Amino acid sequence: MSASDSPANRLQALFEGHRLTPTQRRIAHSMVRRAADVPFLSSVELAELAGVSQPSVTRFAVALGFDGYPALRRHLREVAPAETTADTGAFNEYQQAVEAEIENLRHLAELLADPAPVQRAGRLLAASRPLPVLGLRAAAPQAFGFAYFAAKVHPDVRLLDEGGSMVQDRIDAAVRAGASALLCFALPRHPREVLDTLAHAKEAGLSVVTVADSAFAPVAKYSDLLLSAAVGTGLAFDTACAPMLLGRVLLEAMCDGLPDAQARLEEFDARAAARGLFVE
Repeated sequence: MSASDSPANRLQALFEGHRLTPTQRRIAHSMVRRAADVPFLSSVELAELAGVSQPSVTRFAVALGFDGYPALRRHLREVAPAETTADTGAFNEYQQAVEAEIENLRHLAELLADPAPVQRAGRLLAASRPLPVLGLRAAAPQAFGFAYFAAKVHPDVRLLDEGGSMVQDRIDAAVRAGASALLCFALPRHPREVLDTLAHAKEAGLSVVTVADSAFAPVAKYSDLLLSAAVGTGLAFDTACAPMLLGRVLLEAMCDGLPDAQARLEEFDARAAARGLFVE
């Protein structure tokens, strides 16, 4: 089976085109993350997995066009059969968290089997001068990491990693300076001010590219192009290896849209060597 024909991708295709409520998006997100198990879960088990009520699962199935959850489950067994997965029963809780992140990276690799969305995002970001990069609270490190490296190849990167009343002012300033796109990193728990900031960016005329934990994240409605990478939830605090890697992939795609990217990197290396900036 090809990566693009995986159970997770087929589930994702099933949900596309449907206007889902926040609760229904939560169910859909849980199903995609557990694509191999979902065809064999009862409505009660799926409700527990997603943290919603059992009637919500029934309404979700009806919203997708099925008579009820049993009909949806029969369909899932046809389009998303279970895959063989490694036995994780012998792993301790720390190993299980690592294994879950490995699975998140595998899912990301499946999504990247179609490189077109990332390539399109790279072109949008490369063409924006300046390029604002937004990431608040838990997503701030992702935004900082992207902005740090992007500044080595892009002539004007503006990091927006603090919220408050000034963030919209800074977006307005970027638009006046010629910005055409904004990159947002959005991770759980999704701060309300991220939604407000993206709504303002859209009103200001910016194209919004978002890296989020799910295609059903609350930021989806404000995003022109959303690229998803799941977070790990097995520890007390979420882990974000897949979103970080997706950010680096996006950097690579942006470099492809910047004809002078290699020259800028070589110039930086020469200056760093002259200054003795690094020890090796």
